[in-house]
Amino acid sequence: MEYIVSARKYRPLSFDTVVGQTALTTTLKNAVKSGKLAHAYLFCGPRGVGKTTCARIFAKAINCENPTSEGEACNLCESCRAFNEQRSYNIFELDAASNNSVDNIKTLMEQTRIPPQVGKYKVFIIDEVHMLSTQAFNAFLKTLEEPPAHVIFILATTEKHKILPTIISRCQIYDFERMTVPNIVNHLKMVAEKEGVSYEEDALNVIAEKADGGMRDALSIFDQAISFCQGNITYDKVIEDLNVLDSEYYFKIIDYSLENKVSEVMVLLNTIISKGFDGGNLISGLAAHVRNVMMAKDKQTLPLLEVSQRQVEKFAEQAKKCDNKFLYRALKIMNDCDINYRQSSNKRLLVELTLIQVAQITQDEESPVAGRSPKRLKTLFKKIISGVQTKAASQVAAERKQSQIQHAKTNPSMSNSSQETSDSQPSSIVNGQSSSEQNPSSTASKIPKMRLTNIGNSFTKVLGGEHHSGNGQEEVADNMGGHESFDNEMLRIQWMAMCNRMPHEMTGMAARMRNMLPEITKFPHVEVVVDNKILLEQMNKVSSRIKKTLTKYLHNDDITLTLRLAEVGEVKKILNNRDLLVEMMKKNSAIENMQSLLDLELA
Repeated sequence: MEYIVSARKYRPLSFDTVVGQTALTTTLKNAVKSGKLAHAYLFCGPRGVGKTTCARIFAKAINCENPTSEGEACNLCESCRAFNEQRSYNIFELDAASNNSVDNIKTLMEQTRIPPQVGKYKVFIIDEVHMLSTQAFNAFLKTLEEPPAHVIFILATTEKHKILPTIISRCQIYDFERMTVPNIVNHLKMVAEKEGVSYEEDALNVIAEKADGGMRDALSIFDQAISFCQGNITYDKVIEDLNVLDSEYYFKIIDYSLENKVSEVMVLLNTIISKGFDGGNLISGLAAHVRNVMMAKDKQTLPLLEVSQRQVEKFAEQAKKCDNKFLYRALKIMNDCDINYRQSSNKRLLVELTLIQVAQITQDEESPVAGRSPKRLKTLFKKIISGVQTKAASQVAAERKQSQIQHAKTNPSMSNSSQETSDSQPSSIVNGQSSSEQNPSSTASKIPKMRLTNIGNSFTKVLGGEHHSGNGQEEVADNMGGHESFDNEMLRIQWMAMCNRMPHEMTGMAARMRNMLPEITKFPHVEVVVDNKILLEQMNKVSSRIKKTLTKYLHNDDITLTLRLAEVGEVKKILNNRDLLVEMMKKNSAIENMQSLLDLELA
């Protein structure tokens, strides 16, 4: 017995058997019942959704001599039997993909002049009509505009945008929808029952999702699964045959991420990649999984999950563990990864970093896990600075106590008054701690300014020219009134730090200021050369703030600032990395030789 694939064997023969296009089939049946037929129809939509099938059913119903009350063909009259036996002379099909020349269209147009021998109409079905050449479209246009009364054209295409607007405007347009997963699953169940094949519903769901809305694709995959599974379609065998990643991996990744188990996520990722799955597909699938978890949090959005009932229950169970903040943040991270994936030179590292970020969304900020270092770093330095200040305060208190004792020895007459003074104050040492240690802030003002300045300078190198408190705000020692010396290097370091701290609304000006090189003309006078007049005017408006900032961070009140417009040729071009490399090669031929020998490229 000849084997026929399911897509052909179970092709619909009537409007009622068409799956997932109820609105369109109802409209066509009503047109047949009322006899109000247009001279041209355009069926458009994705592949495998029933465009050509509906065109054939519609053509048969149009020529049926005794249509039913519902607008279906009777399948008993001569016209219907001729169509079913593929010997009808009233219905013509043309594949425009292989017959797209002007001559093919002219031959077709000549046939339109001959009236039908049986039935009322001659129906011309042109499939993949967008493949016609421009000349063929123009040859077809006149006949389409004013066809004979006995001619009806049905055009089918997957790419509507490629058809000339003059053609589209002369047709009734029917847009076919993609098949939903439930519709495909129900149809596959019917086919499986007729074929005597046992199945698991989850396996049919995988086939329906793989078909991407096309019933023909779903039936082709179904036949493939039957061959692989030998008549018993199971979930495990289907994902093995189709090379689909098991959804259990997605559930495990989210569960591990909620528990901040980064190591387990990395091991799971390695297992997935070792099975041959692409990292980009993993991220896309995981994003779709998180989206489904989000939909499962609300009963109103549950119908948006195109999965089996068992899967819906699993999504709802995981949705109870996830809060919205975690889901939104995870989707944002994975969307960024999807955008950058193609451009990335190390795709696996990008996927790993993405999964690490997802696994740390719910991480406590004080927990010692990678990814939280900036905030903890500031807190750490705050504690160190506080400890140094406390130690300095205790040293000052001890020195003052020692000086009082020595003063009392040298001036006995003053000992009584000194004793009274010391008695009137709280004890300087309580339980081995000075009063300054108990209240460091009370003695902070008594610490020598130079000592605080030294402390600040040591941490300036670490924190990029700023003192940071635990809450992220700046803390600078009170060094106003200083007269410390500085050189051009220190000046430019503070200049760059100032540009980096400038507010968001001044981002443009800050970017241009970074390219400037302030110069000490005569200490402590600072001169800045500006390359254009507009920028000079903008900087003059904030020149007092610039001077105040430099005074504050360079610890010198005597600084004066001059902003002037650059003279012709004074401002040199700022070299990029490639220009710098060329300059280095000119000065040192060994670098050029090394590049050619090792075939190096500038990253």
